[in-house]
Parts: sequence; C-alpha cells; structure tokens
Amino acid sequence: MPDPILEAVRRAIAGGTEVLRRAVGDLPAEGLNWRPANPEDTNTIAVLVTHAMHSTRVLLTMAAGLPPAERDRPAEFAAVADGPESLPALIDGLALEHAALLDACEGVDWSAPRRRRRDDGSVSEMTAGEALLFAVTHLRGHADEAALTRHLWRARP
Repeated sequence: MPDPILEAVRRAIAGGTEVLRRAVGDLPAEGLNWRPANPEDTNTIAVLVTHAMHSTRVLLTMAAGLPPAERDRPAEFAAVADGPESLPALIDGLALEHAALLDACEGVDWSAPRRRRRDDGSVSEMTAGEALLFAVTHLRGHADEAALTRHLWRARP
C-alpha cells in the first residue's frame, strides 16, 4: 500500500509545480526577468522558479537520505530567462527528478535525522519528515510569489 503521506506530498509538489508553469506561461523574457520593486526586496519570476525547483530537489534528496544534490544557490538568485522556453524546460526536467526522489522516499523513517552542509559551512539538521514538509511549503511559497509577480507584471502601467 502506498504511503499516504507521500501521496499527499506528490499532489502538493505537483500543485506547486503547476502554479510555476502557469506563472511563466506566455510571458516574454522581459516579464520573466522583471522585479516589482528594488532588487533587495524582490525576485524575478526567473529567480523564483529556478530557486524553488532546485531547493525542492535538495530537500527531497535530504528527505530520501541520499547523497546531497549538487547545487549552486548563488546562481539560482542570479538566474535570467533567455526567453519563454527556458523556464518550462527547467520546470519539467526538475519535476521528473522530484518524482524519482519521491519514489526513493518509499519506506523512509520520517523520524530519521538528516544533515546537510549549507553554503556558509553551517550544518542544517532536521528529520526526514521535516525535510519533506519543508520541500512542499518552500516550493508552494515561492510558486505563489511567482504567481503574484506575474499578476503585478500584467497590471503594471
């Protein structure tokens, strides 16, 4: 019998991913790279999509207890969309990785401790269950932020 927690997470991850797909849909590069306010306070849709999808992969890898996923977090926050095709390709590619990582989570003890080294050298510690929950909430938060940024782009004067 499938793990009901993982089934719920699969639906939640798919929902957040779909929000990201809609956020990038039919926007020109200018819209994907636009900030609603100054750079210190907001991110572009390109940055939000790139960061959300990569961090979800890192957190799902952590939840599964697999070796750390490779990541260049600073590059995520410098992402620039070349055109409307680049972000859907990123979303689709990483969504496949997310699905495989969720499959790898079958049978995981959600209370198992997990550790990962952050870019600054500090160590993040949480349980496998916390990593799974954080993957969902972090993805959805940035997906909703990207959707709002899309609305602001469309409503700009």
